[in-house]
Amino acid sequence: MFSAPDDATARRMRTARAFVCTTLTLIDLAAEPIWGYAGRTLSGAVTSAQGTGWLRVVSGRPDKAHGKLWDGPKTAQELLPPVIPRPVLDDVHDWQAAGWAYRAELYQHTDATVIARSPVLEHDPALPKAWWAGLRTALDSLAKVHTERIAVREEYIRRAVPEYTGCDVGQIEWSTAHGDFHWSNLGGPDLTILDWEGWGQAPVAFDAAQLYLYSLHTPATAARVRQTLAHILDTPAARMAELTICAQVLQAADRTPFYKELAGPVKEYLDATHERMR
Repeated sequence: MFSAPDDATARRMRTARAFVCTTLTLIDLAAEPIWGYAGRTLSGAVTSAQGTGWLRVVSGRPDKAHGKLWDGPKTAQELLPPVIPRPVLDDVHDWQAAGWAYRAELYQHTDATVIARSPVLEHDPALPKAWWAGLRTALDSLAKVHTERIAVREEYIRRAVPEYTGCDVGQIEWSTAHGDFHWSNLGGPDLTILDWEGWGQAPVAFDAAQLYLYSLHTPATAARVRQTLAHILDTPAARMAELTICAQVLQAADRTPFYKELAGPVKEYLDATHERMR
C-alpha cells in the first residue's frame, strides 16, 4: 500500500527481516515485501517446516514499543471470537538492535486476496453473497467485544468534527471497532479482516461508516455496503461515526493522495446528508 521508505530505513528493516527469518528458521519467499507507512512495517510470505505463512516485522524506538498499536494484533488473537475471520497469529518474537525495538508476527497462511491496493475503492469488486453476509456478522460480533482499548479518542472527535465538518458533537455512543476498516485491510473471496493494530472503542458504526465513505468512488459498492449494514448505518448513533470519518479524510487531504481524491465526494456527502444538523 505504501512506497519504500528512505534507503537507510529500508536497509534496516530488510536486515531485521533477514535476522528473524534466521532466528525462527524461516525461508523468505517475498521477492518484493510490502511496506507499511514510512517503513514502520515490512511484510511478506515465508515458509518453514510447518508450511507457508506470513511474516510481519514492526519497528519502533524502545520507549514506543508498547501500547495500543504495538500490542493490537496480539490482543486481537487473544480476545476476539473466531466468528471474526482473520489470519491466525502463531508466534510473536521481540528483540532490540542498534537503538531500535522490533516485533515479528508470524501468521498462518490464508488464501484470501486483498480487495484493493488502496484504502479507497476505485473499482467495484466481484464479491459473493457469503462475503457480504460474513461482513455483517463480523462487525456485529466485534461490536459486542468488551475492551478498554481505544481506537478513536473522544478528545479528537470533539476537536476535529467541528473544525473540519462544521457540525456539533453531542452525545457519543461507543462500541468496539477494528478502527481502520478499509478495502486494503479486507480480503476475499472468503472474507478476511487484516491489520488489527488499532482496534478498540470507537463511535457506534465506525467501521461501517468508514467502509461506506471509502466506497464513494464506486456507487454500486457504496450502495451494497449501505444495504448490508443498514441496521447500524441508518441509525441516529451512526451520525457521529460518519462525521468522524469525514473529519479524518478532510484533515489529511492535503498530505495523503488517496484522502485528497476522496475529499470531494466526502464534502458532497457531508453537505447533502448533514447540512440540516449543523
